[in-house]
Amino acid sequence: MNMKKNAPCVVLLAAALTWSSVVPAFAAGSVPATPPASPPTPSTPVTPPPTTEPPDDGARPSDALTIGTGPALGQVKVNGDSYFELKNVTMLAEQKGKTVTFTVSVRNESSTDLLFIDYWVRLRTKSGNEITVRLMPQDQEKNKITAKSVEDINFYASVNGTTELTDLVFEFIEWDFSQPNFERKIGEVAVPADYTIVTPANDSHVIDMVGTEVKTSVKKVFTTKNDENYSPTVVLNMENVGNRAAAVPAYQYLLRTNEGYMYPLDAKKDKELVINPQVNEEIELSGSVPVTVSTEGWQLIIVQEAAEPKINIPIAYFQLPALSDLGEVATGVEHNFSNEDGTYTARLNSFQRVPFEDQDILNANITLINKGSEALPIPELTGYYMLDDAVKVEAQLIKTDKTIGLAKGAEASFQFVGKMPYTYQFSTVKLVLEEKTGEDETEELLEFAQSSELLGIPYMNVGEIYKVSSLGRNASYSVRSVTTYPGDTVDIFTVQMDATNLEQRFSDVSKLVAQLKAPDGTVYPATIAEIKNKVSPDATALLFLSTTLPKGLPTTNMNVMIGEAVTEDRYTGAEDKPDAYVNAAAFWLPAEDTTVKDNLLDVDLLPYSISINRINTWLSKDQLKLTFDYELKKQLFSEANMEGRKLVIGFEDEMGNKSFTREFDFKDFEAPDATESDVQSDENINKLRLGKHVAVKLIESDQDLIFNMETLKTYKVSIYDSFQGQKKLLASKKIDWFSTTD
Repeated sequence: MNMKKNAPCVVLLAAALTWSSVVPAFAAGSVPATPPASPPTPSTPVTPPPTTEPPDDGARPSDALTIGTGPALGQVKVNGDSYFELKNVTMLAEQKGKTVTFTVSVRNESSTDLLFIDYWVRLRTKSGNEITVRLMPQDQEKNKITAKSVEDINFYASVNGTTELTDLVFEFIEWDFSQPNFERKIGEVAVPADYTIVTPANDSHVIDMVGTEVKTSVKKVFTTKNDENYSPTVVLNMENVGNRAAAVPAYQYLLRTNEGYMYPLDAKKDKELVINPQVNEEIELSGSVPVTVSTEGWQLIIVQEAAEPKINIPIAYFQLPALSDLGEVATGVEHNFSNEDGTYTARLNSFQRVPFEDQDILNANITLINKGSEALPIPELTGYYMLDDAVKVEAQLIKTDKTIGLAKGAEASFQFVGKMPYTYQFSTVKLVLEEKTGEDETEELLEFAQSSELLGIPYMNVGEIYKVSSLGRNASYSVRSVTTYPGDTVDIFTVQMDATNLEQRFSDVSKLVAQLKAPDGTVYPATIAEIKNKVSPDATALLFLSTTLPKGLPTTNMNVMIGEAVTEDRYTGAEDKPDAYVNAAAFWLPAEDTTVKDNLLDVDLLPYSISINRINTWLSKDQLKLTFDYELKKQLFSEANMEGRKLVIGFEDEMGNKSFTREFDFKDFEAPDATESDVQSDENINKLRLGKHVAVKLIESDQDLIFNMETLKTYKVSIYDSFQGQKKLLASKKIDWFSTTD
């Protein structure tokens, strides 16, 4: 269900982490909250279970986990001058509970090796609740701390949503057979009441990027505002203060408000940003925050998603400085110009830089207004862009409003589209608006200037609606859900969007350009199943966007960008190929529903749902009949394109005696040529239809199954949603042979 527009509480992180109920062995990186029955012998390494060497997947250094640097909280003496130091204690709120991470710095000042396996750190709350602690994957082999050296060992834990950092107490123990519970407490460190993990505004935080220190700070913060949202831009500066190059991971960037709401920010950076020693790089972060939320006390949080274990690791927290005053920015400001026909008012509505294929598009949306008492003709406008007052980029005029003149009080919108290499960087951009006065002559009318940091697009948080106001093409768009169809080598990822016709007449759904952007900056073009029929006023069409992703690529924290397609100087027609797009907006995607139902009732197949019951099996000497009733319903959408989608019913015997699948094309669900023979009870059905149907049969030929009667105990009937040959399991029910379900 979509959230209400501008609802302030927006869930941003991936779906809540799930934790295994089985506690791993100590050598595998975890110690239970209660001591083991037979603890390891002190100073004797525990042999870990055999492991399989991970495949060489070409992972870059930026795929490794990075670590922030938080304050030291205290020390616990081990022996002599050796000690443990607790530092970098952080906490991140998730959808369910919170994730705690911390670092134990082991300083061995003795003349012999120190084995960390002789020790452990326990975590509890001040009220006495014990919390399971686990080692970070990259530190599970760290045990021997050589003489006169220091080793940092990193841990994580999961706590409930009410636990705060100041509730935590860290106990350090040494395994000791002479003790009743085989352990001896050597000290503890409690988190003090004044402890904070937030870097003050105008200060820096050092991030350890796999052995290279990168000093990170917030350089400045801008924001623009409309009736519904703030559109903040945070400029993050990263300075490599180490002596080796540092690869910046695909971090998640979150804006946290004073009320605790968190909103994702999109990073404008190269896919593989590498910072060389003693070099600064700036990363621009853009997002959207409802105007109902206070701007006081905003924070920036940097998070890294770990693939194993699947947790979100907080890297750094920054207090954002006060927001800059953007009153002088050209957007929304009206300017007058005159020609021999009269006086016009021009307003710059938006200035965008967006990706398209192997280039970037510069796009300015201009509105001309007639505030005079008489009608005015549309001037023959031209224009171009100037980058840093030095580089000229030609601009194509797109007449998005089809009008031949401006009546008194009327207005019309125009777009200027320019193309440039996506790798080219600049600081300022200027749109020079001109009027053509002769065959090769132009006269300059106005200039609109903008900083490159503000060439953003609106970002819609989960559940928000984006409205496009264009003469004859008023519409709204919102994301409904996402689905992954896994494959052997690639995954097909789809986004389901609502497109509502806000016109007062039947209208075509605008042809769109769509692309998905991953956190590392990679852009994946998406295909949209074309809606071929017109949509009635206030009716909603279901758009089906799809793209192919590398197998197993995480889709959390992706966003989808859409824009109205244009070809040459007009909106793209049905048979045209887009060469640009305008009126772009990005949508943060909701978490995917990965639940597999354990029954076959009300299974969601957007825009349909199906219920299957009264399932029965019947066996003869050469046939298996699966009989069932079903009801197929459709949600209230005016139009949808179901090309490539199929419903798959799977049958699988528990002992492997028999399995088969049947596919049913979505396009047949409400085909106009439906006949009774398609669903009559004595036929082997090959099509499903809307409505209720009883005693339909799937018939499979099998000469040998009857000879396995005594091993036929249970079987499963499963429902899959299939797209382009790849399918996702939605529901599965275990059934006894020859019985009839409810």
